[in-house]
Amino acid sequence: MDQFDRKILSLLQDDARLTNNDLSERVNLSPSQCSRRRLRLEEEGYIRGYKAVLDREKMGFPLVNIISVTLATHNRDNARRFADLLSRLPEVQEAHALTGEMDYVVKVVTPDLKSLSEFVNGVLLPHESVQHVKTAIVLETLKENGGLPV
Repeated sequence: MDQFDRKILSLLQDDARLTNNDLSERVNLSPSQCSRRRLRLEEEGYIRGYKAVLDREKMGFPLVNIISVTLATHNRDNARRFADLLSRLPEVQEAHALTGEMDYVVKVVTPDLKSLSEFVNGVLLPHESVQHVKTAIVLETLKENGGLPV
């Protein structure tokens, strides 16, 4: 990976809709060179995909919630059951396994407090893999969807 590849990745990270002509003008390469480099970056897995970033509030999900989860038991099957649960829940935006006193931190979007309560009390807590849940409501988002430092 050279400076041209890094510049292409940086530009696409900011705006994935850039055409090869747009890229070529900004990186000072020919459109065909940009096309070949972009294709190689995709094939090598540096670019995992392209997607539209939707406005969460306009889509009806103004609440962002950070939920800490402790599992009932610590074994592979229980962790797999919990991961399977999360994979089926579209309101879960991110989920991370952690070291320390809690096992997972989960970012969830909901339309309102009632929906959050139903999610925690009706989905997470009754699940066989979950022992304890701690919820925090995000008051203000200072940075979101930050790109990688290319």
